[in-house]
Amino acid sequence: MFINIILSTPRWLYSHLWLSDVAIVLLIVFIFNSLLQRLTTKGPMVWPVFGMIPTVVFHLFNFYEWGTKALIESGGTFYYESIWMGGIYGVATCDPANIEYMLKTNFKNFPKGKDYRETLDDFLGDGIFNADDELWRIQRRVANSEMHSARFMQFSMESIKSLVHDKLLKVLEAKKGSSVDMQDVLLRFTFDNTCAVAFGINTGCLDVDLPESPFAKAFEKVTYASLMRFLIPSFLWKPMRFFKVGYEKTLYDSAKIVHAFSEKIVRERKMELLSNNKEDINDASWCDLLSRLIIMEQDKKEEIFTDKLLKDFCISFILAGRDTSSLGLSWFFWLIINHPSIETQILNELHSIIRQRENANQRNQENIVFTEEELNKMVYLQAAISESLRLYPPVSYDHKEPLEDDVLPDGTAVTKNARVVYCMYAMSRMESLWGKDCLEFRPERWIKDGKFVSESPFKYTVFNAGPRLCVGKKFAYVQMKMVVASVLLRYRLKLVEGHKVCPKISMTLYMKHGLLVTIEPRGMFIA
Repeated sequence: MFINIILSTPRWLYSHLWLSDVAIVLLIVFIFNSLLQRLTTKGPMVWPVFGMIPTVVFHLFNFYEWGTKALIESGGTFYYESIWMGGIYGVATCDPANIEYMLKTNFKNFPKGKDYRETLDDFLGDGIFNADDELWRIQRRVANSEMHSARFMQFSMESIKSLVHDKLLKVLEAKKGSSVDMQDVLLRFTFDNTCAVAFGINTGCLDVDLPESPFAKAFEKVTYASLMRFLIPSFLWKPMRFFKVGYEKTLYDSAKIVHAFSEKIVRERKMELLSNNKEDINDASWCDLLSRLIIMEQDKKEEIFTDKLLKDFCISFILAGRDTSSLGLSWFFWLIINHPSIETQILNELHSIIRQRENANQRNQENIVFTEEELNKMVYLQAAISESLRLYPPVSYDHKEPLEDDVLPDGTAVTKNARVVYCMYAMSRMESLWGKDCLEFRPERWIKDGKFVSESPFKYTVFNAGPRLCVGKKFAYVQMKMVVASVLLRYRLKLVEGHKVCPKISMTLYMKHGLLVTIEPRGMFIA
């Protein structure tokens, strides 16, 4: 319309127009359109021409709080425009009904999507974390079968026990009286543990001197560089990838190290298994996921899991297990430091469980190793971990890309290939979902009549929901409970004075400055 007015303006009038006049007219149009958008549209401000760039930049340092406020003020769902000029429109939502519709009811229409897969392809390839359709279903079926087998549960339990007592506690003992970045220590722990379970290898990241592992370092770099692609439009990062400049060069170099290391493990493991007879490879020494997948392929006499898919599957497993558990534990310990009364209740539960042992008169916490049965009795600890994950979900948001135009249960229309984002961080801060005490760290909300009570996975989407519900959920709880119980029984953590804890803008909820704490021994427990 504005262009038509200019074209229909008589030529004699141009000579009387000043540049300042044109600028004033454009400014008036800009302001008018901005006010119109603000009055007629829910959600964050979308500026003419610039889209959401000014809004996002202005709130960059309080991104999570701003997003939460925007969702609450909009009633739980709003349309947004990509922060880049010419970007497509999408939808942000916190409505459990919408989330259930995407993750379960109409699951087929809401895959991860082409853009998501392409963004992570250089890192994850066809692994389960990045796959859709039949390729995902095959990996999901196999992972579900293996990870819930008695053999795997026993193997993973022994792996966790060994790493906690032979590595983690020794690191903390060596660091007592000094400050240490607990987030870094926990990232090392979960990386070593997931590598042991996925590949059957020891990376040595959690040795007492906290050495740097080339594989672990490359994995960390490629993870961060891959996540950068979600913050930069494809028309920028794709040329950067082609010319291998900036963080794309880091991604390329680090991915080469990760893939080469993984390919070597797959190749050598296949040769090991082929050199043994069938009876030997079915014993308890070959229980890691990679070995089980190779054995399964040999038994079937068919190749579904190629060497590439074996590599991609294990890399996805490490990514899923490393960040989520370690970051969940980091935020948990920070909350416990700030809520000593809850720490006391956890310790009371641990002492109560220890008193039930047959050798109750000979107890020294230095020698206590909790069994799986004892971990299952830790109801209050499980509630506290669940409450921590609610407030600080390791994966704070996720998105889907509809294959066809659709309408969500709350009446919101979504278009084909639009990005539909659902925000777990914001959901935990909504009074309509969790009550007026939604901002409080209150484990009791998960306990009823002395028993742990789960919430709807579409309201509490920490472990995803529907067909993509996390197959490692039980593994994650066992790992986290073993770490927390073993550490809190022996040590008291204190935040280093003046250390600031805040979330970092990323796909996973890192602490921006880590978690600097001092380690103090509790002394022996004698009932």
